[in-house]
Amino acid sequence: MILVTGATGTVGREVVSILTARGEPVRAVSRNPAAADLPAGVEVVAADLTDPASLAPHLTGVDAVFLIWPSVDPALARRAAPEVARVIAARVPRIVYLSAPGAAYQPESFWAVVERAVEESGAGWTFLRPTGFAANTLIWADQIRAGDVVRWPYGGAARSLIHERDLAEVAVAALTSDGHLGTRHLLSGPATLTQEEQVHAIGRALGRTLSWAEMPRDEAHALLAGAFGNADFAASALDGWAAFVDHPEQVTTTVEAVTGRPARPYTEWAANHADTFR
Repeated sequence: MILVTGATGTVGREVVSILTARGEPVRAVSRNPAAADLPAGVEVVAADLTDPASLAPHLTGVDAVFLIWPSVDPALARRAAPEVARVIAARVPRIVYLSAPGAAYQPESFWAVVERAVEESGAGWTFLRPTGFAANTLIWADQIRAGDVVRWPYGGAARSLIHERDLAEVAVAALTSDGHLGTRHLLSGPATLTQEEQVHAIGRALGRTLSWAEMPRDEAHALLAGAFGNADFAASALDGWAAFVDHPEQVTTTVEAVTGRPARPYTEWAANHADTFR
């Protein structure tokens, strides 16, 4: 039995889909099970990671947990993550946590806080540290539906964005097979594309010509701070994009090493999601 938190999100939903297609029993955690819309046969339960006690009743018979932390707030992680990890570790031998590369060099980030809590819990663990999610470029969808120009900051930021399906396939391998415990998997797409090139790739998938317009950082910060509910996290995201202009994001071959198949390129992701931009 695999318990999946964040089961209705971009990655969690893919993990549930792959596991159910393989015939694995899945228990999916949702704050609102009635609206989860997950595959038939998935046991959907109500729990909230900010209330660790709500998770405990659903851990009986579980062999591994896929953990997605629900907030970017480090203070919340410091308060709740140690207890969440202890509750899981008392009943489940394996935790696969969806982290980020920033856990390695931002020790006070929520990613690092949750990693430390999981390590200290006593459970076996695997940390997935993906580069940017290709799905995050859906933030441009409203602009693309409305016209042919995307306004956003740092068009020259070169990123190795990862397809959520690749991330989910690695997660499933870590949840269900040996050889991943105690490993921090750094995951990426197969190549870097600048943000402006990503917009052009979406345009090709749509059969349209899209162009880039640089947005001032201050304007972008205001938008992102509102979206994240955290001004510091917004500033950190912008700092990351700024750095990728001169120092492109790392490309790894970990997806292929784990799954036996090269990571999907961003162009494939754009084609897969073209209808969302129409």
